[in-house]
Amino acid sequence: MKLLEGKTALITGASRGIGETIAKKFAEHGANIAFTYLSSAEKALTLENTLHTYGIKAIGYKSNAASYAEAEHLIGNVMMEFQKIDIVVNNAGITRDGLLLRMSEQQWQEVIDTNLKSVFNITKHATKHMLKARSGSIINMSSVVGIFGNAGQANYSASKAGIIGFTKSIAKELGSRNIRCNAIAPGYIDTEMTHALTPEVKENFLNDIPMKRFGSTSEVADLCVFLGSDMSSYITGQVLTVCGGLSI
Repeated sequence: MKLLEGKTALITGASRGIGETIAKKFAEHGANIAFTYLSSAEKALTLENTLHTYGIKAIGYKSNAASYAEAEHLIGNVMMEFQKIDIVVNNAGITRDGLLLRMSEQQWQEVIDTNLKSVFNITKHATKHMLKARSGSIINMSSVVGIFGNAGQANYSASKAGIIGFTKSIAKELGSRNIRCNAIAPGYIDTEMTHALTPEVKENFLNDIPMKRFGSTSEVADLCVFLGSDMSSYITGQVLTVCGGLSI
């Protein structure tokens, strides 16, 4: 059963990791895919070609979601090519970790702009078209550290907590127009970032996770499919964790 048949999804930061898996899962479920990348042109082209094998339309756009002007231009191009946007997945994100006393203003601002301002930029421009259609699902990628914080990640935690507040506010603003907005808060997911951890650090993390393993990008993507589909038609303003019980 294809849960997203006929829908068009825009996914930011999809050239690798969680975003790449979301794009593939969406294509598997019949959605046409517009996705963004910032610098990995070769990976983006590979992903675009892979998505085509699912028999759907897919286009990758080089675009910086942290730029208001670029986000506006992106949405215009997507609408011109696809005629509609049913689902937005705000997934673009970076880390610039460091203790507060050593954190530079640039490290703070880069994370806030890429992780939080990008969500405002993309959502603001996309919802103009969703409002006309009186339909849409916005999925914002937060994190469990946006819920309970993490030493050495004041910038990242603040950006992800901001996404939660933004999500709840937008859900209240747009609910009457049948536009839903939810956030996903992943815990420790098996990605390039966790691959770089030492065995000792991994063991410490695993000790805090009741399920005693890292999550997979597919497990995050499966939730995105649900939230993008009509199966979640009465769910909005929620923060759903994918963390193996870490946030309990």
